[in-house]
Amino acid sequence: MFVRLFFVFILLFIAFNGMAQTLGFSLSDGRKRVDIPIEIHNNLVVVPVLLNGALPLKFIVDTGVRTAILTEKTYTDILNLSYSRKYSVAGPGGINIIEAYVTNGVDLQLPGVDGHGHALLVLGEDYLELRNYLGTDVHGVLGYELFSRFIVKVNYKEKIMTLMIPEKLRLSRKYKTVPLSIEDTKPYIMADIKQTNGEKKRLKLLVDSGASHSMLLDPASDSTLDVPTNAVSCTVGRGLGGEIRGKSGRLKELSLGSYTLEDVLVNYPDPNSYVDTLKLGQTFRNGTLGGEILSRFTVIYNFSREELYLKKNGDFKKGFYYNLSGLTLRAKGNLLNSFEVTDVRKFSTADNAGVQVGDQILSVNGVKASDVNLNQLNGLLNERPGKKVNINIKRNNAVLNVKMVLKNTL
Repeated sequence: MFVRLFFVFILLFIAFNGMAQTLGFSLSDGRKRVDIPIEIHNNLVVVPVLLNGALPLKFIVDTGVRTAILTEKTYTDILNLSYSRKYSVAGPGGINIIEAYVTNGVDLQLPGVDGHGHALLVLGEDYLELRNYLGTDVHGVLGYELFSRFIVKVNYKEKIMTLMIPEKLRLSRKYKTVPLSIEDTKPYIMADIKQTNGEKKRLKLLVDSGASHSMLLDPASDSTLDVPTNAVSCTVGRGLGGEIRGKSGRLKELSLGSYTLEDVLVNYPDPNSYVDTLKLGQTFRNGTLGGEILSRFTVIYNFSREELYLKKNGDFKKGFYYNLSGLTLRAKGNLLNSFEVTDVRKFSTADNAGVQVGDQILSVNGVKASDVNLNQLNGLLNERPGKKVNINIKRNNAVLNVKMVLKNTL
């Protein structure tokens, strides 16, 4: 994971608190199950969605949100949809006024899945800049409505999401069961960790498929949570209010049921940078479990029985590498094939080589940036520790060549 995106949808709980919703997802033509091709971008699951039978869009499948969200009002305006409510809310810190609208009776269709009569929260504009930081067109988020209706299986390696009615679920012995607790429409698990100081703890974590990081732990939730002394200060994510600052470090171990992962990367948000919905009267938790861990499994969500089923895949033993170049990039342009440096981590290999915020990446090791997408470009810049990287960048009107060696700081 190279760009750490996780989404704090403050407006969701304001706009829909106490609102009745008509949920209408069903499998088409009386089917019992359906397989849906998915895209994986930065550990996030992206599915095709047809809005009101007319507008083809792409949505993230996110266990951490209650109701479907559309990231830009432009799309509902195109369809001349009406809005029942409008909200204007100050973002974290009292700045960045965020506007959102509610539209009702919306049709949301997936391949093999019909969805009628949905309420939809529409952001005034793409405050999260999803398409730019993911490097692909992403227009919204689907949440609890899917998981409450179906057993949801996500095969990250084969890039297939399967929806099925509960009666069709058949588990092989390779799956391990982890108890879930569904609270306020969201799934929580209890997980065991071993910190760098050797202390073991049992924590409550939100299973958040809409977060691309591996784990986030909020030190304010437990005074004995230890932020490692060698943790690196960085941008740990983006919310509605912009960048979320904090530190990245490691745990010695994370245990999920009978599975144990070692040297897991963890984000620790700064107290004044991270505004979490749990602090607005929502369910308490110590942190979140995100896509970089979930993607090492085939994952089956069974909300009706409050169970999570995990089967490790070929990525299970893959190392957790921390942004080896030190660069955060943003895709730009209509084709998202121009890449701008938005952050250079202090003392990173890119910082030492002289890369600056605002530089445009032209090529990496002879591969033209315009010929690849953001995921592929990040892959070239984070291939493995010790890899030599030759980058051509454009700064103002000059083209510069930068050489560096990728380094695992943590």
